[in-house]
Amino acid sequence: MPAGIDLTAIVDEQPYPLVFATISGAHLYGFPSTDSDVDLRGTHLLPVEEVIGLTQPAETRTVMADRDGVELDLVTHDLRKFVRLMLGRNGYVLEQLLSPLVVRTTAVHAALAELAPLVLTGHHAHHYRGFAATQRRLFDTTGELKPLLYTFRALLTGIHLMRTGRVVAHLPSLLDAEAAPVYLADLIAAKRAAEHGGLGDLVAGAVLDRDLAELTSRLDQAHHDTRLPAQPAGVAQLNDLVVAARLTDSAR
Repeated sequence: MPAGIDLTAIVDEQPYPLVFATISGAHLYGFPSTDSDVDLRGTHLLPVEEVIGLTQPAETRTVMADRDGVELDLVTHDLRKFVRLMLGRNGYVLEQLLSPLVVRTTAVHAALAELAPLVLTGHHAHHYRGFAATQRRLFDTTGELKPLLYTFRALLTGIHLMRTGRVVAHLPSLLDAEAAPVYLADLIAAKRAAEHGGLGDLVAGAVLDRDLAELTSRLDQAHHDTRLPAQPAGVAQLNDLVVAARLTDSAR
């Protein structure tokens, strides 16, 4: 958790009750710098009258704030949209749901986390491969360590998920669980020292190309070999959870 920042205040200010709020981004991934933004992600619950009326409610809320000199970025989805994203093979929302850096939790949050394994599929490999490719292109443009570490993190998370069925977003933990280049620990230390620092001469470009290609190949093989199903399950249970949460909240 980021030290010295009251994260509950911004959560308490939201107009709709939050199902959960967790910390994502570099803090979750294990390489925040001293001046990193704090990315808060979560789920809120729209009231029944806004969902069943004639107008289409805004299902996503974004709030930017500065607290004690730290930029906070809070993005929440209505519960129904969040569950649709879960069922859409979106690894990013699962990382948010399962983040150990919890700012706000509820019984519905716990129920969602319990159902999360049911939505995991082999197709989540495409999510992590695509995210890694996007971050690699960003690194090629900026030369900054941050997108490079995001690239490695995405590939290793995808490999670990395909092998074990577990979503692990914390890069230092992944280095203990999966074979990875030994220099990643040095890159993490350099990123923690400077949010927008560059790679410099820490690793040769040819070495990066080789190692990223090897990890991408390992992700493809892990996808081929995975025991995860092709389609998500738990649709009925998730539907019942969304309905019960909405009706229970409206009765308060």
